[in-house]
Amino acid sequence: MFGFINKLKLLAICTILLAPVLLTAQTTDTLKEAEIRAKTNPTNDPKVNAFAPGQKLVVIDSLTLQQYKMQSVSNLLSQQLPVFIKSYTFNGLSTLSFRGSSAAQSQVLWNGVPIQNSALGIADISALPVLLLNKVSVLYGGSSALYGSGNVGGALLLENDVAIFDSGKRALSLSGGAGSFGQYSGAIDGSMAGKHWYLSLKGIVQTALNDFRYTDDSGRLNKLTNGRTASEALMLHAALKTGVASVLSLSAWGQQYSREIPPALFESGSQKKQTDGSLRLLADWTKHTKANTWYAKTSFITDNILYDDAPIGLHSDSRSSQYYQEAGLRHVGRKNSQWLVFLPLQFTWMQEPVTHADKQQLKAAVAAAYSIKFFKERLNIAANARAETANAVQYLLPGADASFALTKWLALRANVQRTYRVPTLNELYYNPGGNPYLKPEQGWNEDAGYTAKFKAKNFVLTHDLSAFNRNIQDWIIWIGGAIFTPHNIAKVHSRGIETDNRLEYSVGKWTLHLSISTAYVIATTESSYLPNDGSIGKQIPYTPRYNGRLNIGGAFKNFYFNYNHSYTGYRFKNYDESDYFEPYQTGNLQAMYGTRLKKHTLQLTAQCNNIWNQHYEIIAYRPMPGINWLAGFRLGM
Repeated sequence: MFGFINKLKLLAICTILLAPVLLTAQTTDTLKEAEIRAKTNPTNDPKVNAFAPGQKLVVIDSLTLQQYKMQSVSNLLSQQLPVFIKSYTFNGLSTLSFRGSSAAQSQVLWNGVPIQNSALGIADISALPVLLLNKVSVLYGGSSALYGSGNVGGALLLENDVAIFDSGKRALSLSGGAGSFGQYSGAIDGSMAGKHWYLSLKGIVQTALNDFRYTDDSGRLNKLTNGRTASEALMLHAALKTGVASVLSLSAWGQQYSREIPPALFESGSQKKQTDGSLRLLADWTKHTKANTWYAKTSFITDNILYDDAPIGLHSDSRSSQYYQEAGLRHVGRKNSQWLVFLPLQFTWMQEPVTHADKQQLKAAVAAAYSIKFFKERLNIAANARAETANAVQYLLPGADASFALTKWLALRANVQRTYRVPTLNELYYNPGGNPYLKPEQGWNEDAGYTAKFKAKNFVLTHDLSAFNRNIQDWIIWIGGAIFTPHNIAKVHSRGIETDNRLEYSVGKWTLHLSISTAYVIATTESSYLPNDGSIGKQIPYTPRYNGRLNIGGAFKNFYFNYNHSYTGYRFKNYDESDYFEPYQTGNLQAMYGTRLKKHTLQLTAQCNNIWNQHYEIIAYRPMPGINWLAGFRLGM
């Protein structure tokens, strides 16, 4: 696996050296790529575009993606959206939580394929570089009928652009960056195309010392030790037009993330190290006719986690793999109706790290979705269903949602879905600690909301509100002392309200914006199988009740600036609410400038994070850094 990663690194270096010879210069103004919200087909996935009209979808605009190009998806989401990112310090694992759900209940999809670690059932979004992606979207609420077991709280959609066949079209950009705590990065992004073929390459290399200073519980100032990180990632995308309306595309995404794990506040030191390697391969074929779209995709993903703690003689080599395939047919009818039938299959396996025994899980399904529009397309109704089997256990996942444009400025939406999550391989078989008697999580998810949009000569005001309710039976948690074991805790009730508000004002060459997003989430244990359980009626640990983001800034000619302010409310450390974290707030400044250099373009970015030097912890005993900065450039040729 890691030999393959080294070959990818060699290929990246060779490409960087040869790219100026292979690719001719292009003249594109980087700051003019921004589109605040996509108006049609916000994603490349027809399941979202056509068959989820009642679900809340937030698309990160392209200008924001440019600002975070040399950073991780974790940094992007934590600063821009009111979702909770559970981050184990500056260089540690980061997981995503939607509306009070657990990390295992939040799916991460790359071009429609789930990429969570097949053994753990979670994805480390701190190891996902924004540079490799063209679109980043968040789909709120459960949609198990469309995406299968595990889609309980929501989904993070990561996408690459569809190939554009244009003879002679070539592009190349080189990027670099540096920042606090010894952060350095370099990247390449290039593409070329002909009338019947397309080829693109993205690669990024990053390293950091992460030796920031922090204040411990006794008030003493210390410097973080054993915090180095190094990562390399490379993505290759090739596409071939195989007919008048058919395309075959191949994608390969290889990466390696090596990190030292610093000591927790209660530890005197640490020599822990971890290396995460992954290889993701995807083949995708589509064919369009007048009314039908046929598609088929197949992928293979392998993950390898090497963990080492030399002082206690602990060495672990965890390997897991996934094979996923899906074939389907989408038909567009005459009377504003369309339907989709598809057959997904997912086979996952892992090698148990102690006994080296092989454990497998097979999920196969038949799914269908139907949507129809009425009243001149103002009312859009969709229904979907999925019959799935996992290791001989069968279940049905129905769902329905709708949207209605009540007026030109007010639109309503509603969504109801049955949710279901099969225990992961680690939850069932990890040694020591796995529990083969776990029950699947299951329940119902309902949400509704509205969007009001007002336009005048110089400004646009958008207000969005969502209310959600979710009841999950047999919720899975890990509890214990020296050895943690997963258990079902009977029933968890999550509910809350989210708001998104945005004002855009244009005057002369100025474009100004102000946005405020909030989330109020109550996620409590309603009943428990455990005797004398003190968690009844209490908030699920590490689930903030209040969460909010503010962005204010603007653009003038080729200059862009933004101030981001984040608020995270009280979070409880344990299930009986006996200990908690104080709320914390962070402020972040971003600036970007683009200009032309003859036939080239130059884009400069700068970012100052935690400008108020807030001392805080997201995970207990894992301090986060104070004020820090990051600067970079992008040269388009």
